[in-house]
Amino acid sequence: MDTPNYVKTLLAPGGKKSGSRKVWSIDLEYVWLPFFTATNVQGDTAIPKEALGAPLRLAKDKDGTVKFSKSGRPVTRVAPELSEQIKIVRENFVASLTGYAAKVASENPQGYKGEVEACHKAGEPITARAHMDIELAIRMMNQKDTADSGDKRELVETAA
Repeated sequence: MDTPNYVKTLLAPGGKKSGSRKVWSIDLEYVWLPFFTATNVQGDTAIPKEALGAPLRLAKDKDGTVKFSKSGRPVTRVAPELSEQIKIVRENFVASLTGYAAKVASENPQGYKGEVEACHKAGEPITARAHMDIELAIRMMNQKDTADSGDKRELVETAA
C-alpha cells in the first residue's frame, strides 16, 4: 500500500510556532480562523460571522458575572459555534487516523505485527529503567519518612 499524501503531509516537519491562543493545540488565529473562513466561503460550513470575527468570549459564572482565574485574569472561551466545528474536525481526524491504522494492519498484518513487537522490545529497557527509578524513589521516600518520624520522637522525648 502506498502512503497517502495527506499522511505524508501530517508527518512532515514544518509550520511556524506562535504564542497566540490554541484550540486543541492548534493556533486559533493562524489556522482555525482562516480554515473556517475558507469553509464558509466554499459553503462547507455556515459558522456565524460573529463567531469568526470575535472568536474569544468572556466566560461567565451561572449568575452572569465574569469568571476570573486564580491569577486574577478574566477567563475566555472560544465561541460555541466555532468550538463545535473544531470538535467535529477533531473527531473526524481521530477517525481518519484509526481508519488508516486499521487499513495498514489488515493489508499488511505481518508487517504491522512485526512493527508492534519490535517497538515493544525496543521500549523494554526504558520501561525497566522507569520501574527501577520508581522503586528507588519509593525507598528514598520511606527512608525520609522514617528519619522524619525519628526526629519528631526525639523532640517529644527532649521536651518531656
